[in-house]
Amino acid sequence: MTENHPHVVIIGAGFGGLACAQALGGKPVRVTIVDRRNYHLFVPLLYQVATAALSPADIARPIRRILGRYDNIDVVLGTATGIDPAARRVRLAGGRELSYDKLVVATGSDYSYFGHPEWAKLAPGPRTLEDARRIRARLLTAFERAEASRDPAVHDALMTTVIVGGGPTGVEMAGAVAELARHALARDFRAIDPRGAKIILVEAGPRILSSFPEKLSVYAKAALERLGVTVMTQQAVESIDATGVVVAGRRIDAGTVIWGAGIMASPAAGWLGVALDRAGRAPLNPDLSVKGLAEVYALGDVASTPDQNGTPLPALAQVAAQQGHHLGRALVANLKDGRPMLPFKFHNRGNTAIVGRHAAVFDFGWLQLKGRFAWLMWALIHIYLLVGFDNRLRVTLQWLWAYVTYERGARLIMSDFER
Repeated sequence: MTENHPHVVIIGAGFGGLACAQALGGKPVRVTIVDRRNYHLFVPLLYQVATAALSPADIARPIRRILGRYDNIDVVLGTATGIDPAARRVRLAGGRELSYDKLVVATGSDYSYFGHPEWAKLAPGPRTLEDARRIRARLLTAFERAEASRDPAVHDALMTTVIVGGGPTGVEMAGAVAELARHALARDFRAIDPRGAKIILVEAGPRILSSFPEKLSVYAKAALERLGVTVMTQQAVESIDATGVVVAGRRIDAGTVIWGAGIMASPAAGWLGVALDRAGRAPLNPDLSVKGLAEVYALGDVASTPDQNGTPLPALAQVAAQQGHHLGRALVANLKDGRPMLPFKFHNRGNTAIVGRHAAVFDFGWLQLKGRFAWLMWALIHIYLLVGFDNRLRVTLQWLWAYVTYERGARLIMSDFER
């Protein structure tokens, strides 16, 4: 039915790619969406998988199930390995190629270890389900190893967790690890007391949550310190090894090190043959097309999208989702009626971070919120944004149970992720 229609290939089924595909669904266009995994992942809640608050199935949903109602969309499980813009072809692992009339690159980003790629195995960050499970296994295994030891110094080291990076990911992870140790694990052990665990958040800049107004940053720091988190600012990590870190010349032995610092665009941007920015992102025109290339568009973390002042938009899920929705509608109008591609305009829905139980910050630009009401808004918005009613219901019940009992039911150590 769609064989003779223009072919749009989308690489990546994250927030941007999925929103674009949904906007193209049911329209007179043939769509192929390619992803190396068969599920869409709600990345903002990965830290809760890593800290045993949620299970992987709570924040992931099969791509085919999400897009299955659209007859004009094909889902391909595969890994893109290259792009030939001149021939308008995408290469996949295994030798398969896809031709396109329009290409959308939405492959997201990975953590940047600032010239130290060897740190990735020592200090994983919550970017994929595999990463989250690995962090969870290391956290829980560290407490198990401490329980088996009779040396107080070993207890102290193994029950120390260092989180690198004071952005939203690092702040949310620090609060979640503190609550895991102080409450969920408190009654699980006999030889050790998890309530004495040390959680250290390290930020090289002058304050945590630097993208938020200073008063919200100050509040978040105080909220973390109430949870027992040590916040170290203006101190950079100098080295990481299997048993700890060196921060500003000081050695800190730790059972678990978690990364939450900078990000780099996925390698797909480099396949386009255009000049990239320092974060490896492709430069875009106002209509989200890649500068210098015909019929190639980019979304989300892989793209450098200027706002009205020329400043690149932040790497947020809401940016990617809005871009995807806008691009999908613009492509339909262009392919169906020949209308020009309209420029994208970002509408800020607010920036938020949860700091712990009853504590969060919310920045709308014109309004800043903190405390319990911000925490409630954070929860409601994240439940709303989860894909699928079953996911929303399951996460709501999990959060209610944890709220009432302080329990975390996903405290499983998978043997293939033990250190």
